Amino acid sequence: MKKQTGFTLIELAIVLVIIGLLLGGVLKGQELINSAKVKNFATDFRNIPVYLYGYQDKYKAIPGDDTQAQAHTGDATINNAPTTTGGNGQLDGRWNDAVAATSETALFWQHVRAAGLAAGATSLTATDYYPKNADGGNIGFEAGRTTTPAIANLRGTYVICSAGILGKYVKQLDITLDNGDTATGAMMATPTTNYALGNAATATTSIADGTSYIVCLAV
Repeated sequence: MKKQTGFTLIELAIVLVIIGLLLGGVLKGQELINSAKVKNFATDFRNIPVYLYGYQDKYKAIPGDDTQAQAHTGDATINNAPTTTGGNGQLDGRWNDAVAATSETALFWQHVRAAGLAAGATSLTATDYYPKNADGGNIGFEAGRTTTPAIANLRGTYVICSAGILGKYVKQLDITLDNGDTATGAMMATPTTNYALGNAATATTSIADGTSYIVCLAV
């Protein structure tokens, strides 16, 4: 008759330690991935004002509103701002406008890219014309508004919006760039379904980790 043997307490303890280390490594790895994503989102918001002020400093004009963009950048393939609104010192259009030569907010990207300030396509027909964030959502830029702002009660000279950001990142992003409350301050969030503009912001306590949001920052 064979004698059955089991694991000793020492062996079980070793196995449990190994499992704990593996789980800890997985959780730490996920934490690093999440932190990297939040850092990428934050970088997007920080870079756009640099493009704006860099262009203004170089050409004394607002990108997108520049009626002399071709001459300034030396690129005859890009569009000057539309004659109806261009050159008035304002950035006309909304952050989520369709790509068109009549939208100054769309031309903003073309102008800053032609000036060498940002990477990306200058052709309005490019499928990837609007820049994307780390979750694949569009990033847009517009002038601040007192009527029908990008998100209700969001005020600023300019507003940067980034769509399709999961709630678990939204909360970390607001802590990184603002006051930690996604319904107040310079940064606010609203569900991605709210592309109609002027919708109410969602409070941090109501942000769902797996839901996508539009996050806007007033600068």
